[in-house]
Amino acid sequence: MEPRVMDDEADQAGLQPEPPVEEGETGDQAPSEDADAPPNGEDGADDMLDQALGHVMETILGWLPSAPWMQSLLAIGLLLFIAWLAHLVAKRFIVRLVGVTMKRLPGSWVKEAVDNRVLYRLVPIVPVIVIGRGIAFVPYLPEVLVETVQRLTQAMVVLLIALAIGATLNVINIIYNRYPISEGRPIKGYLQIAKILIYVAGGILIVSALMAESPWVFLTGLGAMTAVIMLIFRDTLLSLVAGIQLVNNDLIRVGDWIEMPQFNADGPVVDISLYVVQVRNWDKTITSIPTHKFLEHAFKNWRGMVDAGGRRISRSVYIDMTTIRFLTGEEVERFGKFRLLREYMANKRDEIEEHNNTHHADHDVQIIVNERHLTNIGTFRAYLLEYLKNHPLVHEEYTTMVRQLEPGPHGLPLQVWTHIKDVRWPVYEGAQSDIFDHIIAVAPEFGLRVFQEPTGHDLAQLRRPRQSEEKSAVAAEFQE
Repeated sequence: MEPRVMDDEADQAGLQPEPPVEEGETGDQAPSEDADAPPNGEDGADDMLDQALGHVMETILGWLPSAPWMQSLLAIGLLLFIAWLAHLVAKRFIVRLVGVTMKRLPGSWVKEAVDNRVLYRLVPIVPVIVIGRGIAFVPYLPEVLVETVQRLTQAMVVLLIALAIGATLNVINIIYNRYPISEGRPIKGYLQIAKILIYVAGGILIVSALMAESPWVFLTGLGAMTAVIMLIFRDTLLSLVAGIQLVNNDLIRVGDWIEMPQFNADGPVVDISLYVVQVRNWDKTITSIPTHKFLEHAFKNWRGMVDAGGRRISRSVYIDMTTIRFLTGEEVERFGKFRLLREYMANKRDEIEEHNNTHHADHDVQIIVNERHLTNIGTFRAYLLEYLKNHPLVHEEYTTMVRQLEPGPHGLPLQVWTHIKDVRWPVYEGAQSDIFDHIIAVAPEFGLRVFQEPTGHDLAQLRRPRQSEEKSAVAAEFQE
Protein backbone atom coordinates (compact mmCIF):
# COMPACT_ATOMS: atom_id res chain seq x y z
CA MET A 1 0.00 0.00 0.00
CA GLU A 2 1.36 3.42 -0.94
CA PRO A 3 2.29 5.76 1.89
CA ARG A 4 -0.16 8.45 2.51
CA VAL A 5 0.78 12.08 1.51
CA MET A 6 -0.68 14.85 3.62
CA ASP A 7 -3.09 17.33 1.99
CA ASP A 8 -1.06 20.38 2.94
CA GLU A 9 2.00 18.94 1.19
CA ALA A 10 -0.07 18.46 -1.92
CA ASP A 11 -1.15 22.12 -1.75
CA GLN A 12 2.48 23.24 -1.51
CA ALA A 13 3.33 21.26 -4.63
CA GLY A 14 0.65 23.18 -6.60
CA LEU A 15 -1.74 20.30 -6.84
CA GLN A 16 -5.42 21.05 -6.47
CA PRO A 17 -7.54 18.44 -4.77
CA GLU A 18 -10.32 17.03 -6.81
CA PRO A 19 -13.74 18.51 -6.02
CA PRO A 20 -15.94 16.18 -4.06
CA VAL A 21 -18.57 14.35 -5.93
CA GLU A 22 -22.02 15.54 -4.99
CA GLU A 23 -24.55 13.06 -3.80
CA GLY A 24 -26.40 11.60 -6.72
CA GLU A 25 -23.67 12.50 -9.27
CA THR A 26 -21.82 9.74 -11.07
CA GLY A 27 -18.33 9.62 -12.50
CA ASP A 28 -17.18 8.29 -15.79
CA GLN A 29 -17.64 4.69 -14.64
CA ALA A 30 -20.55 3.18 -12.83
CA PRO A 31 -19.72 1.70 -9.45
CA SER A 32 -19.71 -2.05 -9.13
CA GLU A 33 -22.65 -3.77 -7.52
CA ASP A 34 -20.34 -5.43 -4.97
CA ALA A 35 -18.43 -2.30 -4.10
CA ASP A 36 -20.25 -1.83 -0.81
CA ALA A 37 -20.41 -5.53 0.03
CA PRO A 38 -18.71 -6.45 3.30
CA PRO A 39 -15.36 -8.25 2.89
CA ASN A 40 -15.32 -11.95 3.50
CA GLY A 41 -12.66 -14.56 4.31
CA GLU A 42 -8.95 -13.94 4.79
CA ASP A 43 -8.86 -10.99 2.38
CA GLY A 44 -11.72 -9.41 4.29
CA ALA A 45 -9.85 -9.73 7.61
CA ASP A 46 -6.73 -8.19 6.06
CA ASP A 47 -8.76 -5.28 4.63
CA MET A 48 -10.39 -4.66 7.99
CA LEU A 49 -6.98 -4.63 9.69
CA ASP A 50 -5.60 -2.25 7.06
CA GLN A 51 -8.57 0.05 7.39
CA ALA A 52 -8.28 0.10 11.19
CA LEU A 53 -4.56 0.83 11.12
CA GLY A 54 -5.00 3.44 8.39
CA HIS A 55 -7.76 5.21 10.29
CA VAL A 56 -5.66 5.31 13.48
CA MET A 57 -2.64 6.65 11.59
CA GLU A 58 -4.59 9.34 9.75
CA THR A 59 -6.39 10.46 12.92
CA ILE A 60 -3.24 10.77 15.02
CA LEU A 61 -0.90 12.07 12.32
CA GLY A 62 -3.38 14.78 11.43
CA TRP A 63 -2.51 16.50 14.72
CA LEU A 64 1.25 16.38 14.17
CA PRO A 65 3.52 18.99 12.57
CA SER A 66 4.03 18.87 8.84
CA ALA A 67 7.77 17.97 8.90
CA PRO A 68 8.13 14.67 6.98
CA TRP A 69 10.90 13.21 9.15
CA MET A 70 8.98 13.96 12.31
CA GLN A 71 5.81 12.36 10.96
CA SER A 72 7.74 9.24 9.92
CA LEU A 73 9.50 8.97 13.28
CA LEU A 74 6.33 9.46 15.28
CA ALA A 75 4.42 7.06 13.05
CA ILE A 76 7.06 4.36 13.62
CA GLY A 77 6.87 4.91 17.36
CA LEU A 78 3.10 4.71 17.23
CA LEU A 79 3.26 1.48 15.22
CA LEU A 80 5.64 -0.11 17.71
CA PHE A 81 3.36 0.94 20.56
CA ILE A 82 0.34 -0.64 18.86
CA ALA A 83 2.35 -3.84 18.25
CA TRP A 84 3.41 -3.95 21.93
CA LEU A 85 -0.16 -3.35 23.02
CA ALA A 86 -1.40 -6.17 20.76
CA HIS A 87 1.27 -8.48 22.18
CA LEU A 88 0.26 -7.58 25.73
CA VAL A 89 -3.42 -8.20 25.06
CA ALA A 90 -2.75 -11.52 23.34
CA LYS A 91 -0.42 -12.74 26.11
CA ARG A 92 -2.21 -11.47 29.20
CA PHE A 93 -5.81 -11.99 28.21
CA ILE A 94 -6.47 -14.05 25.09
CA VAL A 95 -3.88 -16.81 25.62
CA ARG A 96 -4.55 -16.99 29.35
CA LEU A 97 -8.29 -17.22 28.76
CA VAL A 98 -7.84 -19.94 26.15
CA GLY A 99 -5.44 -21.80 28.46
CA VAL A 100 -7.86 -21.78 31.39
CA THR A 101 -10.65 -22.96 29.10
CA MET A 102 -8.51 -25.78 27.66
CA LYS A 103 -7.50 -27.02 31.12
CA ARG A 104 -11.15 -27.61 31.92
CA LEU A 105 -11.53 -29.87 28.89
CA PRO A 106 -11.15 -33.64 29.39
CA GLY A 107 -8.00 -35.33 28.18
CA SER A 108 -4.35 -35.18 29.24
CA TRP A 109 -3.17 -33.85 25.88
CA VAL A 110 -4.88 -30.51 26.55
CA LYS A 111 -3.10 -30.09 29.88
CA GLU A 112 0.26 -31.02 28.34
CA ALA A 113 -0.25 -28.48 25.55
CA VAL A 114 -0.90 -25.78 28.13
CA ASP A 115 1.94 -26.84 30.45
CA ASN A 116 4.44 -26.85 27.56
CA ARG A 117 3.34 -23.31 26.61
CA VAL A 118 2.48 -24.17 23.03
CA LEU A 119 0.02 -21.28 22.84
CA TYR A 120 2.61 -18.81 24.12
CA ARG A 121 4.82 -19.65 21.16
CA LEU A 122 2.12 -18.21 18.90
CA VAL A 123 1.85 -14.90 20.79
CA PRO A 124 4.81 -13.18 19.02
CA ILE A 125 3.00 -13.66 15.72
CA VAL A 126 0.47 -10.96 16.68
CA PRO A 127 2.91 -8.00 16.95
CA VAL A 128 4.83 -9.22 13.91
CA ILE A 129 1.65 -9.19 11.81
CA VAL A 130 0.76 -5.72 13.14
CA ILE A 131 4.19 -4.37 12.16
CA GLY A 132 4.04 -6.07 8.77
CA ARG A 133 0.63 -4.63 7.94
CA GLY A 134 1.10 -1.23 9.57
CA ILE A 135 4.49 -0.31 8.08
CA ALA A 136 2.70 0.61 4.84
CA PHE A 137 0.84 3.42 6.63
CA VAL A 138 4.01 5.15 7.86
CA PRO A 139 4.39 8.25 5.64
CA TYR A 140 7.48 9.25 3.70
CA LEU A 141 9.23 5.84 4.01
CA PRO A 142 11.07 4.58 0.91
CA GLU A 143 9.25 1.83 -0.92
CA VAL A 144 12.31 -0.43 -0.64
CA LEU A 145 12.34 -0.13 3.14
CA VAL A 146 8.62 -0.91 3.37
CA GLU A 147 8.99 -4.02 1.23
CA THR A 148 12.03 -5.17 3.22
CA VAL A 149 10.18 -4.89 6.52
CA GLN A 150 7.19 -6.74 5.10
CA ARG A 151 9.41 -9.56 3.87
CA LEU A 152 11.12 -9.82 7.23
CA THR A 153 7.79 -10.02 9.03
CA GLN A 154 6.57 -12.71 6.65
CA ALA A 155 9.74 -14.72 7.29
CA MET A 156 9.33 -14.23 11.04
CA VAL A 157 5.74 -15.51 10.93
CA VAL A 158 6.85 -18.66 9.12
CA LEU A 159 9.64 -19.21 11.67
CA LEU A 160 7.30 -18.81 14.64
CA ILE A 161 4.73 -21.18 13.14
CA ALA A 162 7.45 -23.81 12.53
CA LEU A 163 8.64 -23.53 16.13
CA ALA A 164 5.08 -23.84 17.40
CA ILE A 165 4.57 -27.00 15.33
CA GLY A 166 7.83 -28.40 16.74
CA ALA A 167 6.59 -27.75 20.28
CA THR A 168 3.33 -29.50 19.42
CA LEU A 169 5.28 -32.57 18.27
CA ASN A 170 7.11 -32.56 21.62
CA VAL A 171 3.76 -32.63 23.39
CA ILE A 172 2.67 -35.56 21.23
CA ASN A 173 5.80 -37.47 22.23
CA ILE A 174 5.25 -36.73 25.94
CA ILE A 175 1.66 -37.95 25.78
CA TYR A 176 2.59 -41.06 23.78
CA ASN A 177 5.30 -42.01 26.29
CA ARG A 178 2.62 -42.38 28.96
CA TYR A 179 1.20 -45.45 27.25
CA PRO A 180 2.82 -48.90 27.68
CA ILE A 181 3.15 -49.33 23.92
CA SER A 182 5.75 -46.55 23.88
CA GLU A 183 8.33 -48.84 25.51
CA GLY A 184 8.31 -51.18 22.53
CA ARG A 185 7.31 -48.74 19.79
CA PRO A 186 8.92 -45.33 20.44
CA ILE A 187 7.99 -42.58 18.00
CA LYS A 188 10.59 -40.00 19.00
CA GLY A 189 12.69 -40.76 15.91
CA TYR A 190 9.72 -40.33 13.58
CA LEU A 191 8.78 -37.06 15.25
CA GLN A 192 12.33 -35.81 14.82
CA ILE A 193 12.11 -36.64 11.12
CA ALA A 194 8.85 -34.68 10.94
CA LYS A 195 10.59 -31.76 12.66
CA ILE A 196 13.39 -31.83 10.11
CA LEU A 197 10.90 -31.78 7.24
CA ILE A 198 8.97 -28.92 8.84
CA TYR A 199 12.11 -26.89 9.45
CA VAL A 200 13.36 -27.53 5.92
CA ALA A 201 10.01 -26.45 4.47
CA GLY A 202 10.03 -23.43 6.77
CA GLY A 203 13.55 -22.55 5.67
CA ILE A 204 12.50 -22.66 2.02
CA LEU A 205 9.50 -20.44 2.71
CA ILE A 206 11.66 -18.00 4.69
CA VAL A 207 14.22 -17.69 1.91
CA SER A 208 11.50 -17.33 -0.71
CA ALA A 209 9.85 -14.58 1.37
CA LEU A 210 13.12 -12.70 1.81
CA MET A 211 13.97 -12.94 -1.89
CA ALA A 212 10.39 -12.39 -3.10
CA GLU A 213 10.52 -15.59 -5.15
CA SER A 214 8.20 -18.55 -5.45
CA PRO A 215 9.13 -21.57 -3.29
CA TRP A 216 9.01 -23.75 -6.41
CA VAL A 217 12.12 -21.98 -7.68
CA PHE A 218 14.12 -23.39 -4.76
CA LEU A 219 12.46 -26.81 -4.93
CA THR A 220 13.47 -27.27 -8.55
CA GLY A 221 17.06 -26.52 -7.60
CA LEU A 222 17.14 -29.25 -4.98
CA GLY A 223 17.45 -31.92 -7.66
CA ALA A 224 20.86 -30.62 -8.67
CA MET A 225 21.93 -30.59 -5.02
CA THR A 226 20.95 -34.20 -4.29
CA ALA A 227 24.55 -35.38 -3.95
CA VAL A 228 25.37 -32.58 -1.54
CA ILE A 229 22.23 -33.25 0.48
CA MET A 230 23.06 -36.96 0.68
CA LEU A 231 26.51 -36.08 2.00
CA ILE A 232 25.22 -33.60 4.56
CA PHE A 233 22.41 -35.83 5.83
CA ARG A 234 24.33 -39.12 5.60
CA ASP A 235 24.13 -39.92 9.32
CA THR A 236 20.51 -38.82 9.40
CA LEU A 237 19.53 -41.16 6.58
CA LEU A 238 21.50 -44.07 8.07
CA SER A 239 19.95 -43.46 11.47
CA LEU A 240 16.50 -43.23 9.89
CA VAL A 241 16.84 -46.67 8.28
CA ALA A 242 18.41 -48.14 11.43
CA GLY A 243 15.71 -46.67 13.65
CA ILE A 244 12.96 -48.15 11.52
CA GLN A 245 14.58 -51.59 11.62
CA LEU A 246 15.24 -51.45 15.35
CA VAL A 247 11.64 -50.54 16.09
CA ASN A 248 9.92 -52.80 13.55
CA ASN A 249 12.08 -55.81 14.46
CA ASP A 250 11.74 -55.03 18.18
CA LEU A 251 15.49 -55.27 18.71
CA ILE A 252 15.72 -52.76 21.55
CA ARG A 253 13.28 -50.89 23.74
CA VAL A 254 13.57 -48.18 26.33
CA GLY A 255 14.41 -49.96 29.58
CA ASP A 256 16.22 -52.91 27.98
CA TRP A 257 19.51 -53.91 29.56
CA ILE A 258 22.06 -54.17 26.75
CA GLU A 259 25.77 -54.85 26.52
CA MET A 260 27.86 -53.36 23.71
CA PRO A 261 31.56 -53.77 24.56
CA GLN A 262 32.65 -51.87 21.45
CA PHE A 263 31.34 -48.66 23.02
CA ASN A 264 31.78 -49.61 26.71
CA ALA A 265 28.00 -49.66 27.11
CA ASP A 266 26.52 -51.90 29.80
CA GLY A 267 23.19 -50.88 31.30
CA PRO A 268 19.57 -49.99 30.56
CA VAL A 269 18.49 -47.99 27.50
CA VAL A 270 17.12 -44.62 28.59
CA ASP A 271 16.35 -42.98 25.25
CA ILE A 272 15.99 -43.94 21.58
CA SER A 273 16.09 -40.98 19.21
CA LEU A 274 16.74 -40.45 15.53
CA TYR A 275 20.49 -40.08 15.86
CA VAL A 276 21.60 -41.83 19.06
CA VAL A 277 20.60 -44.45 21.59
CA GLN A 278 21.51 -43.45 25.14
CA VAL A 279 22.54 -46.15 27.63
CA ARG A 280 22.93 -45.48 31.36
CA ASN A 281 25.79 -47.62 32.59
CA TRP A 282 25.82 -49.15 36.06
CA ASP A 283 28.23 -46.44 37.24
CA LYS A 284 25.55 -43.87 36.25
CA THR A 285 27.51 -42.62 33.24
CA ILE A 286 25.68 -42.15 29.94
CA THR A 287 26.94 -43.71 26.71
CA SER A 288 25.53 -42.30 23.46
CA ILE A 289 25.70 -44.74 20.55
CA PRO A 290 24.76 -43.75 16.96
CA THR A 291 21.60 -45.57 16.00
CA HIS A 292 23.02 -47.08 12.82
CA LYS A 293 25.86 -48.72 14.83
CA PHE A 294 23.36 -51.24 16.17
CA LEU A 295 23.11 -52.69 12.66
CA GLU A 296 26.89 -52.74 12.19
CA HIS A 297 27.98 -54.26 15.53
CA ALA A 298 26.77 -57.11 17.70
CA PHE A 299 25.14 -56.36 21.04
CA LYS A 300 23.53 -58.40 23.81
CA ASN A 301 20.00 -57.66 25.00
CA TRP A 302 19.01 -59.10 28.38
CA ARG A 303 15.29 -58.54 27.84
CA GLY A 304 14.69 -62.24 27.26
CA MET A 305 16.08 -63.05 30.69
CA VAL A 306 13.85 -60.45 32.32
CA ASP A 307 10.74 -61.61 30.46
CA ALA A 308 11.46 -65.26 31.28
CA GLY A 309 11.58 -64.52 35.01
CA GLY A 310 14.72 -66.53 35.67
CA ARG A 311 18.38 -65.52 35.88
CA ARG A 312 20.99 -68.21 35.33
CA ILE A 313 23.77 -69.25 37.68
CA SER A 314 26.66 -70.99 35.93
CA ARG A 315 29.65 -71.08 38.26
CA SER A 316 32.17 -73.73 39.25
CA VAL A 317 33.95 -74.58 42.46
CA TYR A 318 37.27 -76.47 42.08
CA ILE A 319 37.79 -79.61 44.17
CA ASP A 320 41.24 -80.88 45.10
CA MET A 321 41.37 -84.24 43.34
CA THR A 322 43.67 -85.73 45.98
CA THR A 323 40.72 -85.72 48.39
CA ILE A 324 38.39 -87.79 46.16
CA ARG A 325 37.91 -91.37 47.48
CA PHE A 326 35.39 -94.12 48.29
CA LEU A 327 33.09 -93.78 51.27
CA THR A 328 33.60 -95.98 54.31
CA GLY A 329 30.78 -97.91 55.96
CA GLU A 330 30.60 -95.43 58.79
CA GLU A 331 30.33 -92.51 56.36
CA VAL A 332 27.55 -94.27 54.47
CA GLU A 333 25.62 -94.62 57.71
CA ARG A 334 26.30 -91.01 58.72
CA PHE A 335 25.29 -89.52 55.33
CA GLY A 336 22.13 -91.61 55.46
CA LYS A 337 21.03 -89.46 58.41
CA PHE A 338 21.30 -86.21 56.39
CA ARG A 339 17.78 -84.98 55.66
CA LEU A 340 18.58 -84.17 52.01
CA LEU A 341 20.38 -87.47 51.42
CA ARG A 342 18.10 -90.01 53.15
CA GLU A 343 16.25 -91.06 50.03
CA TYR A 344 19.36 -90.95 47.86
CA MET A 345 21.47 -93.03 50.23
CA ALA A 346 18.74 -95.61 50.72
CA ASN A 347 18.25 -96.07 46.99
CA LYS A 348 21.98 -96.19 46.31
CA ARG A 349 22.62 -98.78 49.02
CA ASP A 350 19.95 -101.09 47.61
CA GLU A 351 21.15 -100.54 44.04
CA ILE A 352 24.81 -101.20 44.83
CA GLU A 353 24.06 -104.21 47.04
CA GLU A 354 21.91 -105.79 44.32
CA HIS A 355 24.57 -105.14 41.69
CA ASN A 356 27.38 -106.60 43.77
CA ASN A 357 25.38 -109.71 44.66
CA THR A 358 24.50 -110.30 41.02
CA HIS A 359 27.84 -109.71 39.32
CA HIS A 360 30.52 -110.75 41.81
CA ALA A 361 31.46 -113.85 43.75
CA ASP A 362 32.31 -113.95 47.43
CA HIS A 363 36.08 -114.17 46.89
CA ASP A 364 35.97 -110.86 44.94
CA VAL A 365 34.92 -108.90 48.02
CA GLN A 366 38.50 -108.67 49.26
CA ILE A 367 39.47 -106.58 46.21
CA ILE A 368 37.83 -103.13 46.40
CA VAL A 369 37.83 -102.48 42.65
CA ASN A 370 35.78 -105.60 42.03
CA GLU A 371 32.72 -104.02 43.63
CA ARG A 372 30.75 -100.82 43.26
CA HIS A 373 31.15 -98.27 46.03
CA LEU A 374 29.87 -94.80 46.75
CA THR A 375 32.33 -91.93 46.41
CA ASN A 376 32.48 -88.74 48.41
CA ILE A 377 32.40 -86.57 45.27
CA GLY A 378 29.32 -88.36 43.90
CA THR A 379 27.52 -88.11 47.22
CA PHE A 380 28.51 -84.44 47.41
CA ARG A 381 26.99 -83.81 43.97
CA ALA A 382 23.75 -85.54 45.01
CA TYR A 383 23.62 -83.43 48.16
CA LEU A 384 24.13 -80.17 46.24
CA LEU A 385 21.42 -81.09 43.72
CA GLU A 386 18.89 -81.71 46.50
CA TYR A 387 20.01 -78.52 48.23
CA LEU A 388 19.32 -76.48 45.08
CA LYS A 389 15.93 -78.10 44.50
CA ASN A 390 14.88 -77.15 48.02
CA HIS A 391 16.23 -73.59 47.84
CA PRO A 392 13.35 -71.05 47.95
CA LEU A 393 14.83 -68.77 45.24
CA VAL A 394 15.71 -71.48 42.71
CA HIS A 395 13.32 -71.61 39.74
CA GLU A 396 11.59 -75.00 39.53
CA GLU A 397 10.68 -74.75 35.83
CA TYR A 398 14.23 -74.40 34.54
CA THR A 399 17.11 -76.86 34.38
CA THR A 400 18.97 -77.42 37.62
CA MET A 401 22.04 -79.65 37.76
CA VAL A 402 25.45 -80.10 39.34
CA ARG A 403 27.98 -81.50 36.89
CA GLN A 404 31.69 -82.20 36.56
CA LEU A 405 33.72 -80.41 33.93
CA GLU A 406 37.05 -81.37 32.47
CA PRO A 407 39.74 -81.63 35.16
CA GLY A 408 42.57 -79.14 34.97
CA PRO A 409 45.61 -77.89 36.84
CA HIS A 410 43.33 -76.27 39.41
CA GLY A 411 41.45 -79.45 40.26
CA LEU A 412 38.09 -80.90 39.32
CA PRO A 413 35.52 -78.20 38.38
CA LEU A 414 32.14 -78.88 39.96
CA GLN A 415 29.69 -76.63 38.12
CA VAL A 416 26.37 -75.43 39.50
CA TRP A 417 23.79 -74.77 36.77
CA THR A 418 20.45 -73.33 37.89
CA HIS A 419 18.20 -70.25 37.67
CA ILE A 420 17.10 -67.73 40.28
CA LYS A 421 13.46 -66.61 40.32
CA ASP A 422 14.19 -62.96 41.09
CA VAL A 423 16.04 -61.28 38.19
CA ARG A 424 16.92 -58.18 40.20
CA TRP A 425 20.67 -57.84 40.38
CA PRO A 426 21.11 -57.46 44.19
CA VAL A 427 18.74 -60.35 44.92
CA TYR A 428 20.41 -62.53 42.29
CA GLU A 429 23.92 -61.86 43.56
CA GLY A 430 22.83 -62.43 47.15
CA ALA A 431 21.25 -65.80 46.34
CA GLN A 432 24.28 -66.89 44.32
CA SER A 433 26.65 -65.94 47.13
CA ASP A 434 24.55 -67.80 49.71
CA ILE A 435 24.62 -70.96 47.60
CA PHE A 436 28.39 -70.97 47.16
CA ASP A 437 28.96 -70.02 50.79
CA HIS A 438 27.16 -73.22 51.72
CA ILE A 439 29.03 -75.29 49.12
CA ILE A 440 32.45 -74.20 50.35
CA ALA A 441 31.51 -74.63 54.00
CA VAL A 442 29.94 -78.11 53.63
CA ALA A 443 32.63 -79.63 51.39
CA PRO A 444 34.85 -80.76 54.33
CA GLU A 445 31.90 -82.77 55.70
CA PHE A 446 32.33 -85.05 52.69
CA GLY A 447 36.10 -85.25 53.06
CA LEU A 448 36.68 -82.86 50.18
CA ARG A 449 38.91 -79.81 50.02
CA VAL A 450 38.31 -76.82 47.78
CA PHE A 451 41.36 -76.03 45.67
CA GLN A 452 43.14 -72.69 45.78
CA GLU A 453 46.59 -71.46 44.84
CA PRO A 454 49.21 -71.55 47.62
CA THR A 455 49.37 -68.37 49.63
CA GLY A 456 51.99 -66.86 51.90
CA HIS A 457 50.29 -68.50 54.85
CA ASP A 458 50.68 -71.94 53.24
CA LEU A 459 54.40 -71.35 52.65
CA ALA A 460 54.82 -70.21 56.23
CA GLN A 461 53.22 -73.45 57.43
CA LEU A 462 55.83 -75.40 55.46
CA ARG A 463 58.67 -73.55 57.19
CA ARG A 464 57.38 -73.99 60.75
CA PRO A 465 58.21 -77.74 61.13
CA ARG A 466 61.73 -77.10 59.87
CA GLN A 467 62.22 -74.22 62.28
CA SER A 468 60.95 -76.39 65.13
CA GLU A 469 63.45 -79.16 64.25
CA GLU A 470 66.30 -76.66 64.13
CA LYS A 471 65.35 -75.25 67.55
CA SER A 472 65.17 -78.76 69.01
CA ALA A 473 68.61 -79.60 67.66
CA VAL A 474 70.09 -76.40 69.07
CA ALA A 475 68.53 -77.10 72.45
CA ALA A 476 69.90 -80.64 72.48
CA GLU A 477 73.40 -79.47 71.66
CA PHE A 478 73.17 -76.86 74.39
CA GLN A 479 72.18 -79.48 76.94
CA GLU A 480 75.09 -81.72 75.96
